[in-house]
Amino acid sequence: MAASQAIAEFIKALGKEKVLTDREDLLCYSYDATPDVPGALPEAVVMPENTAEVAQVIKIAGRYRVPVYPRGAGTNLSGGTVPVRGGIVLSLLKMNKILEIDADNLIAVVQPGVVNQALNDALAPYGVFYPPDPGSAATATMGGNVAECSGGLRGLKYGVTKDYVQGLEVVLADGTVVRLGGKTVKNVAGYDLVKLFVGSEGTLGIITEITVRLLPVPESRCSMLAVFADLEAAGNAVSDIIRHKVIPATLEILDKVTIRTVEDYLHIGLPVEAEAILLVETDGIKEVVEKEKEVLRRVLEKHGALVRIAAGEQERDQLWAGRRAALPALARVKPTTVLEDATVPRSQVTRMLAAIREIGQKYNVLIGNFGHAGDGNLHPTILTDARNEEEMERVHRAVEEIFKKALELGGTLSGEHGIGLAKKRFLPWQVGPEGLALMKKIKRALDPLNILNPGKFVDSADLDENGEKREGEGETGR
Repeated sequence: MAASQAIAEFIKALGKEKVLTDREDLLCYSYDATPDVPGALPEAVVMPENTAEVAQVIKIAGRYRVPVYPRGAGTNLSGGTVPVRGGIVLSLLKMNKILEIDADNLIAVVQPGVVNQALNDALAPYGVFYPPDPGSAATATMGGNVAECSGGLRGLKYGVTKDYVQGLEVVLADGTVVRLGGKTVKNVAGYDLVKLFVGSEGTLGIITEITVRLLPVPESRCSMLAVFADLEAAGNAVSDIIRHKVIPATLEILDKVTIRTVEDYLHIGLPVEAEAILLVETDGIKEVVEKEKEVLRRVLEKHGALVRIAAGEQERDQLWAGRRAALPALARVKPTTVLEDATVPRSQVTRMLAAIREIGQKYNVLIGNFGHAGDGNLHPTILTDARNEEEMERVHRAVEEIFKKALELGGTLSGEHGIGLAKKRFLPWQVGPEGLALMKKIKRALDPLNILNPGKFVDSADLDENGEKREGEGETGR
């Protein structure tokens, strides 16, 4: 009853065209890009066009205690936008304007529905760019990037989303609109509330405006392909490159399974007999790029690699198209693609690569491995079929062991995908009961009714008033 009353008020406040209730429409918002997590049908999809409408929606939802699940393009890989407790999906795709490009201050201001690549396309004439570069940049939205703290191919040299967000406009759980941060490079006025909301996965507030830092486009760049006959040698080369004081713009790895799958998909001439390849790019001032190119070549060859320098932009683009095609290519092999992003310190990349291979053999599951080797962020991708219950049980055990190994090596459950629903039950392994309790306290302070993305990694309903875990709560996930 409460939900139907709330929906009637949403229609009255925003107009019927901005509130979807037909079952076919709702089905499209019952899942995201994450495999192997339970889907759920929302009771409505609400599509505001500005901050004032978002605030109206949140106030109405709070009045009726209706859960609100904020959503961009739905490309996230943690189950972060799945409406697990009914309620409404709050789609921010209509808020897709680039509000300002201030090249003098190296700043852009955007709404959350702006697509990552669309922003960089708009910045190109100004000779500046927005460095965070998730694999889904062509479809993922800036709001989703911020909510998940997306990483990407350029993370090694340039950092991730949190390193570029300078200001936010956020609608809080009671409908209050707050502005945090701004255009200034330095800003230490109180708590760093901008960083609190970056990576909060929609659990603390609705991001309605984003101010990001930009950088000048590098004047020169060089891409190379390094082919290895040994997987461990590729991992060792990654650490050795950093040891030689070279920080490439990108340093990516593809294992044998991924190489063969991408080549079968794109036919771009990848070396299908290789055990691994590294794709490396250095950028900056021309003289620096030339010097780094020779250092990189020398280090890679020392570890047994055959090195090929991209002859021009066409070959360079072809190499990186191959890397970006890793996930869609692997997804063609079997009906279900379980993609993880366990991350370890760079010095542990070789051990993690070997461990993932051994785990795949132990549980007899097919794993394609690729990722951002330069910052230790690997993407073991298990190719399976969710209809095969016995195999999925092995998959789940393999995933658990991958996470345990990453943590054992000083790593993390997630380098860029977030926790969401998919990894919720593993979070205590990393942060412990004290860390989890602190997160719950922040959640309860900002969202006392627990209406913002409930059921995900931080959910105040999982704790009683004394901060103790309630019986049977908090185990949602695979």
